[in-house]
Amino acid sequence: MTQSNNAQFLPSSAPSQHAAALATPFQTTNVGATALIIASRSDGALTAADGDAIDRVEQVTAGLTGVLSVHDQGRSADGQARKALVVTASSGGNAGNPDLVNRIRSLFAETQPPAGLGFHLTGPLAHATDAASSASQTGTNIRVFSVLFVIVLLFVVYRAVLAPLITLLPAVLALLASGPLIAKASQLGLPVSIATQTLLPVLLIGAGTDYGLFLVFRVREEIRRGATPSDALMKAMTRVGVSITYSALTVIAALVCLALASFTLYRGLGPSLALGVAVMLGAALTLLPALLAIFGRVAFWPTRPRPGQQMMGGWGHVAARIVHRPLIVLPIGAALFAVMSAGLAWFTVGGFASAAPSTSDSGAGDAALAAHFPASNRNPEDLLLRFAAPIWDHADSVAVADRLLGSAGVFRSVSGALDPNGTTISVDQLVGLHARFGPASALPPAPPAGISLTLAAYETYRSTAQFISADGRTVQFYAVLSAGPAGSQSAIEAIPEVRSTLGNVAASAGAQDSGVLGPDAVAHDINNYSTTDLFAIAPVVMAALAVLLALLLRSLVAPIYLVATVALSYLAALGFAGFIFIKLGGDSSINFVIPILLFIFAMALGEDYNILLMTRVREEAQHQPLGDALIRAVEHTGGTITSAGLILAGTFTVLAIAGNSGQSRQLGFTIAFAILLDTFFVRTLLVPSIAVILGRWNWWPSALFRVSVTGDPHLSD
Repeated sequence: MTQSNNAQFLPSSAPSQHAAALATPFQTTNVGATALIIASRSDGALTAADGDAIDRVEQVTAGLTGVLSVHDQGRSADGQARKALVVTASSGGNAGNPDLVNRIRSLFAETQPPAGLGFHLTGPLAHATDAASSASQTGTNIRVFSVLFVIVLLFVVYRAVLAPLITLLPAVLALLASGPLIAKASQLGLPVSIATQTLLPVLLIGAGTDYGLFLVFRVREEIRRGATPSDALMKAMTRVGVSITYSALTVIAALVCLALASFTLYRGLGPSLALGVAVMLGAALTLLPALLAIFGRVAFWPTRPRPGQQMMGGWGHVAARIVHRPLIVLPIGAALFAVMSAGLAWFTVGGFASAAPSTSDSGAGDAALAAHFPASNRNPEDLLLRFAAPIWDHADSVAVADRLLGSAGVFRSVSGALDPNGTTISVDQLVGLHARFGPASALPPAPPAGISLTLAAYETYRSTAQFISADGRTVQFYAVLSAGPAGSQSAIEAIPEVRSTLGNVAASAGAQDSGVLGPDAVAHDINNYSTTDLFAIAPVVMAALAVLLALLLRSLVAPIYLVATVALSYLAALGFAGFIFIKLGGDSSINFVIPILLFIFAMALGEDYNILLMTRVREEAQHQPLGDALIRAVEHTGGTITSAGLILAGTFTVLAIAGNSGQSRQLGFTIAFAILLDTFFVRTLLVPSIAVILGRWNWWPSALFRVSVTGDPHLSD
């Protein structure tokens, strides 16, 4: 049910989507509903037998269920290749159509082509299918490696046999249950991208394991305090159950805020993942405590938690030093985050295309296309002009547009109806052939008998169908930008100039409308909408999390710095990404999804640990001064937060390692770094030092604020 083409998620008001509407007569709307058959011979020109084989492939393909039409686009200028556009009924922008794509590819061998003639299927639908196939395998790898990684780390953390499995089982079952629910929601209109398939196992296994750690560690602590396993479980659920609930609610709230996005990818991704987290919360509050109740002390075997066991750890000593020197610790921590945020100087976004692997059949087809056809035929920007009347009534408009576009410095290469597939044709010839044969799109592959016209001239005219619509009112050009190759950051940034240049050409040629469609135009729009969404959604997310924290802690002060400190870790993580991947790693940009997804995950998952720590501080502050409460809270939650942070960061590291793309690598490592930063610095340096400095004002205006004033150790709200 996933959709793999990012263009599908743009709103209809986007300039590239307006251009896609203009391109409808060519049925190349860049949403994955078309494919391209390319046949080529590397040892010479295509033979008559080759032509017959290509005709057979096109004819049989046209008769397949799901194929609407096949348009032969003629042979290359070197005579060694020929291509045809396949228009399908497949819904554009979904995860391809493996049944149809594989059926077309099987025809290549079934038609028994002459030796040396090679066929490939490329184009949007083939790209989407090959990318989805690769992503599906990647998703399987991530699920397997995430589970194995978490199991190993849980065995190390617990030093027990059953506790790791008890902790992990609810997360795995929640993952298995949420997938079909999200698929069903997609049938009801929820847009679901491949990113959901990739991120869902990482999020649920990582966060679900965290919630298990919160509860299991508190059960073990209560047993060491002298409680029976059943009493320990009830006490733990009373205290930690609230923390788990609010932790999940912060993640859900942050993800649901993505529904406000204008970019549909985010609008579907957030609610999809939120649905999975809701299932995970249900499992954490029901199945997990049930398993702990069933197994009791056996869950911790071969270790034996006993009353009176030492519970002190290194985190208590760290907290003690912070409590006594907050005015030193806070500036040092702030300076550390400022240094890491300096990497924002190199930060830039890109990586918008959903590309198929180069080793796939569509990748091989792209290579053949590049070898035999003009450069502007491969990953071009489509320049579209719409006229009020058919161009046959004013054919010079085509020549004017061709001349002005060809001389514009923003373009490195432009091809159109006057040089289709690299073969030149004059305006007079074009008009004469149209008057003689009618629309080029209606002509058969071979010239009718009795026509006194060379095969080359006939094929050249037929190939103009890809540039002039059947009604003659829409003219298309293929262009390669001077700024850089398709998909590069420089090419994407050149799109405003391209649109402006095309608008001027349209005015000179008498066109009533124009548009730019292609990978860079789509990328530019995605960047604009994605950035706009980030600035619009970020305040809403922070406000939602602050409200939840205020309800939990019954304070209007603590939520301010709890949200602000996590925001600092977000900026530091972005700076880290810019420095590591662009400055040191040589990447041209950071994938466009990272700023907003990192913000959502850093804010939501970071607040999980804030919730665990501050609810424990509040619990301890009921009976002792704030400084002692902080030391005791960090002492008891430090190990839990460290273990949870390592596991959650580890699952995102698995995403980086097991993923097969630069996007997965960047996203996984950047979120993992943000989580580790939050675990070891925000929670240990910034939050405790700020809490100590604020003192009783942490709890204003709740009754606990008055406890510090009256000194009544039993007053609580």
